[in-house]
Order: sequence, then C-alpha cells, then structure tokens
Amino acid sequence: MTVMETTPAPTQAGVDACRAAPVAHPRPNGQDRYTISEVSAITGLTAHTLRWYERIGLLPDVDRSHTGQRRYTNPDLDWLAFVNKLRLTGMPVADMVRYAELVRLGDHTFDERRELLESTRRDVLHRMAELQDTMAVLDHKINFYAGAGAAQE
Repeated sequence: MTVMETTPAPTQAGVDACRAAPVAHPRPNGQDRYTISEVSAITGLTAHTLRWYERIGLLPDVDRSHTGQRRYTNPDLDWLAFVNKLRLTGMPVADMVRYAELVRLGDHTFDERRELLESTRRDVLHRMAELQDTMAVLDHKINFYAGAGAAQE
C-alpha cells in the first residue's frame, strides 16, 4: 500500500482527518454536490456498491436533497478514494467497517486506527515478498524458454 500523506482537513463529523493529500475535484467545495451516478462515474464504483457501503457503515451518512436523492461531497469522494486503497490492500471489509466506525468515534481512536493500518501494511509487505518470489520463478522460466528457443535454431 502506498503510504498516505496525513493532511489536516476541515473538521467535519464522520470525516477522517488522516486521509490522502487533497486532489483536484470536479467542483469546488460548497458547490460539490454529486449524484450517485456522477460518483459512480468518478470512482468506478457501481451505484449498488455505493448504497451497500452506506448500508454497512463503510460510508458515512450521505446528505440527501429535498427529494431524497443522495448528494455526495468532495470529502465523500476523498473517503471513497481511501476506501479503494484499503480494498487494494486486501483489507477485509469487516476491518474497513471497523476503521470507519473508529473514525466516527473521534480522535481518541487514533491508536486503534494506526494498529489496523499497521497490520494491513504488514500483510501487504508479506504479499509483496510472495509476489517478488513468484516473479523470480516466472523470470527464470521465461529465460529458460527463451534460451531453449535460441538453442533449437
């Protein structure tokens, strides 16, 4: 997993102040109301997945319009980008949900959050080592076959 920069973010209930460095968003804060289809297009997540994330507590409560339509914000997009990184690490969904719960509980959970991330980092490093060993085997086989082909000529 890429080490994520910690940057202070505006304090907002349910938003982790320890997230990736800000990225350029399609809309400036205050004008950043996205529909579920727009968020789906931006993140690559399906509307079904976004609703499921909300239902299981992985995504904080999303604001709604007067008609009940979900309205996502830039901090929601930032959170989804972080969740995507956690998914790429192979972190179990239950651990991601636990992390989200800890964020909502507040700053006094920093140690537990750090422990979860450190555990995930160890798992990623272990998998990276396994993949490097696998690459060495593949390289050996590729070189063998390349040499065998040249010997036949």
